[in-house]
Amino acid sequence: MEILGIVAFAAALLVSVVAHEGGHFVTARHYGLKASKFFVGFGPTVWSRQRGETEYGIKLIPAGGFVKIEGMTPLEEIDAADEPRAFYNARARARLVVMAAGSFVHFIIAIVLIYGVLVGLGLSQVSESKIGTTSCVATTASCTGPGPAAAAGLRAGDRIVSFDGAALGSWQEFTRRVREHGAGPATLVVRRDGKDLTLHPDLVEVRRNRVTGEAGNDRVGALGVRPGLETVRYNPIEAVPRTFSVIGSGFTGMYTTLTHRLDDLGKIFSNDRDPEGFISVVGAARIGGDVASAPDTSALDRVRQFLVLVAAINLAVGIFNLLPLLPLDGGHIAVLGFEQARHGLRRLRGYRGPVQKVDFAKLLPATYATVAVLLGFSLLLLSADIVNPIRLNQ
Repeated sequence: MEILGIVAFAAALLVSVVAHEGGHFVTARHYGLKASKFFVGFGPTVWSRQRGETEYGIKLIPAGGFVKIEGMTPLEEIDAADEPRAFYNARARARLVVMAAGSFVHFIIAIVLIYGVLVGLGLSQVSESKIGTTSCVATTASCTGPGPAAAAGLRAGDRIVSFDGAALGSWQEFTRRVREHGAGPATLVVRRDGKDLTLHPDLVEVRRNRVTGEAGNDRVGALGVRPGLETVRYNPIEAVPRTFSVIGSGFTGMYTTLTHRLDDLGKIFSNDRDPEGFISVVGAARIGGDVASAPDTSALDRVRQFLVLVAAINLAVGIFNLLPLLPLDGGHIAVLGFEQARHGLRRLRGYRGPVQKVDFAKLLPATYATVAVLLGFSLLLLSADIVNPIRLNQ
């Protein structure tokens, strides 16, 4: 099952990359630019066919795809007949749309997958009342015994109704009341098999922050429970804002990874590697295999998690491609933005000539440096994912 998950993830990623290139291709053709090649894969050509001015084909290594748009930069040599249709001679709007189209396709794929999961399969999320697991509580350096919750008879699947007579509306409120209670007996009402059951756990004292529940020095009560997961399904209308909320959290997570987790690169070969940190394509594929072969998980849950993973990868790739670095799409967009901003300032000073193009020859050293850094970064992550992979099923 794990191999099947890896193959399925690789196929989904290949389709996404080809769709990315298809976005460039369709928009380039729409604006009259010449796209001379559209291939799936890299390396030696296995099959190709010329249709009109475009050669379509398949190459040996199924690791992506590419579309060749003539004249991506003024440094590229092209036929004189193709000069009017070269990318660098296109209007600013056309160049912007063509370069943004690839990432736009990734975003559309992510939105469609998340929306489909929300409506068709539902989304697993942390419950506000359902018990997931019970555990011991570390009152000293060690953690032994069943813990107050298990000792009182609390079970996974129970739903919290009230604590010490106070009705509860959220897990956060529940844990806050437990901390404020401190050590000693408490009254806990749970719903099990449709019936309310009263339990009397004997809470223990631990040192934590009284407000947040994180590490701290306050003397607070502890029960030894964690919330469970439950599936929430949305109707087609409710799913719209929820979809964009999930997508928004993806943007936030990507920003956090790029700005606050760079230090974690030093841990990718250690035992405390961040499971939510950087991974390579190989690592992502392996996680896809883990999702497909997750033990004690229903087929529906595996499909749901797999689709969410594919959506997350598409979102990450789309965001990454928009970084303002050549040769990424975002680098070309940044060059275009600089050209237009500079032209606007010149017009304010009375200039009425054509837009002056950026000299790409001056950008080559920065481009080569970016390629070298990205290649080194990719090899580093690939090595880590081979010798110290992130595994979901341990």
